[in-house]
Amino acid sequence: MQFKLSTVTLALATLAAATPVARDECTTGSLQCCTSVQSASSSIVSVLLGLLGIDVSGVTGQVGVTCSPISVVGVGGNSCTAQPVCCTGNSFNGVVALGCTPINIGL
Repeated sequence: MQFKLSTVTLALATLAAATPVARDECTTGSLQCCTSVQSASSSIVSVLLGLLGIDVSGVTGQVGVTCSPISVVGVGGNSCTAQPVCCTGNSFNGVVALGCTPINIGL
């Protein structure tokens, strides 16, 4: 019985050590890598939002510009050399992501 318990404990400890974990978790939206993060009232963002038909007055938080998703932190091939952010609205094919909060995930 003790052998089975120690084997299960060892297996769970190994799995926990191998699972990639972000330093800051993105619990309010999707994890994105954006070339820049700006206020919705900045001139360039206002123009982009206008072209997409988004009312600037309804945008809260910062806006990520030219964003791509980051799927799993810690797995090879996922790197963000720009600004990692957590965004609540990203339905504009990466042109802009709305409601973004910069985070530090150490990619």
